[in-house]
Parts: sequence; structure tokens; C-alpha cells
Amino acid sequence: MTAASGAPLLQVEDLHKHYPVRGGVWGRQTGSIQAVAGVSFQVLKGQTLGLVGESGCGKSTLGRTLMRLEEPTAGRVRFEGRDLAQARGADLLSLRREIQMVFQDPYSSLNPRMTVGEIVREPLVVHGIGRKAEQVERVRALFETVGLAGDAMSRYPSEFSGGQRQRIGVARALALNPKLVIADEPVSALDVSVQSQVLNLMVRLQRELGLTYIFISHDLSVVEHVSDAVAIMYLGRIVEQGPVDRIFGQPAHPYTRALMQAIPSTDPRQRRETVPLQGETPSPTATPPGCVFSSRCPHAKEACRVAMPALESVHAADDPARRHVVACVRRDEIGAWPQRAAVSA
Repeated sequence: MTAASGAPLLQVEDLHKHYPVRGGVWGRQTGSIQAVAGVSFQVLKGQTLGLVGESGCGKSTLGRTLMRLEEPTAGRVRFEGRDLAQARGADLLSLRREIQMVFQDPYSSLNPRMTVGEIVREPLVVHGIGRKAEQVERVRALFETVGLAGDAMSRYPSEFSGGQRQRIGVARALALNPKLVIADEPVSALDVSVQSQVLNLMVRLQRELGLTYIFISHDLSVVEHVSDAVAIMYLGRIVEQGPVDRIFGQPAHPYTRALMQAIPSTDPRQRRETVPLQGETPSPTATPPGCVFSSRCPHAKEACRVAMPALESVHAADDPARRHVVACVRRDEIGAWPQRAAVSA
């Protein structure tokens, strides 16, 4: 984690990504999957924003939409004041030099028919940066930066372990000197013993290169380790966002509390009261009226089923990086976060 500046690098405003659902003999559209439904947030320069939620909540779709690997249905994505959502042609190509992505699966994200040197060099070729000899030297330097030997450039992805492949993916993401890196579950496919190595590498590179990260994960312990701020997603919406210490220490949304209480404790003398969740996550094709979490929330009342609450502040702060917001009409009624209580042995 690095010191974030007050200037937002990325501003997302009411972003939507819907997928049509078709059926019948003629394949007509019968509905839509609201993978991302009105998401708004900002990321400060030098900050790591952790994006957390269960599988299927829209985290990866949001990351791919920010990269324009998926076309947004509606909304704005401003990167240094430029509208990424509306960029086309040369403008989009220019913006993509500033934003890169590390993908989840190091086995499927690398072309098995290319050497790893060619894979990392490819962004330089696409954007016409430098001559071939300069590109090769740049790739060699990147390999050394991520902890791989330069002579590995001539080998193929199948000759590397999962952790080494993810280092190659990181090197590819850094080839164009980006300002923002979107890391989509970058360690979830790796052995636990390798995860910390890749995480420490990314933290070191952020510090040395002044990078800004959006770190997508369902692993709360990983997010707590690497993030400055955290956004909690549920069914395509952000339900809570704030600095990492407040989200983990004083969560205000019932869903966030349930996630935190599900974290296993390494100390058998510590326990935390659990919040029971009712039923299962609704289908994104038929979200419940009002708050999307109302059908499972133990604190839901009639007002919760009328309208989706907006994100409102529960901790005002002059520093934008310390702002804590939550989308819950009962945020002031539920009571203080039940801290862990010691249990006598």
C-alpha cells in the first residue's frame, strides 16, 4: 500500500452492464442479466481499492467493463478526466496504454503457442513502441523486475509453474508503464504457498512504480493485506465502501458484517456473534424490489423493499480517502459492530 493523493485517477458514475436473455423459437429477448447495476466510485492516485463480493456478484464483469473488454450499457468512466466509456479508435488505444489488467487464470491467459518473451513484448508491438532490439531489452528488464531470469524469454508457458505464469502476466501488464492496473483474482488459482510471493511482488511494484490498483477478490484476508480502501459488491451493486480499517473494524451494512463474521479465526479463544442470512442469492435476472439484499437480510423491514437506498456517509471525513459510505436505510438502527470477545480457556 502506498500513500494515496487527493486527486482521483478513476471516477465511475452510475455504470451499468446488462446482458440480454433470449428464449423462444425466435430467440427474442425475454429479460436481462444486470451484472453491474448503477455502480459509482472513485480511485485515488496511488491507492489500492479492493473490490469484494461473492462469486457472481459482478466483480469481474465490472473490471472487464472498466477495461472496455466489455461494452458498458450505460454510465461514465472517467480516467484523468477523459471519458473511457465513450472513447473510440485512437483515443481508446491511447487510454488502454494507461490501464492494464492481470487476469485470474495464469493457465488460460497466456497464449500457449507464443514464447513468454513474445507474450510480454506483444503490447509494445501493438502500440508501436521502440524498435525490436529495444523491445527485447525492455522485456528482459521486466522479467528481472518480476523475479524471473532473462533467459526464460525463449520458453513457452507450459514450462512454467502457476506462480511463474502469474509473474509473466504481471510483466505483460507493466510493459506499457500503466498508471492503473486492474488485478482480477490474481492469486486465487495459485497454491497458498505461492500467493504471498505474488502479493508481495505486486505491493513492491506499486511502491517502486507509483501504481494504482483495483484489486478484485473474494478472499477478505488478501484484500485486507493489500488494500487502502474496500468496496463491497452484492448482486451488481456496491453496498458499502470505505477505508480498509473501517470496513474491517466497523462494517455498517448487514451483508458486510456477514462476510466479516465468516472469516475463520486462528485463535480458538476468540469468537464473534454470527449474522444468519436467509435463503440464497437471488437471480440477477429477477432482482428483488427495493434493496437487493432485503430478501436475505435479518434486519429488513417494509421500507427496505420499496427502493434501493443510495450510498450515504456514515463517517464524514475531510480526506476523500477516509470517506465511509453505505447503502442501508437501517444503518443507524442496527447497533454497533459486535467486536470479538475473548473466551476463557
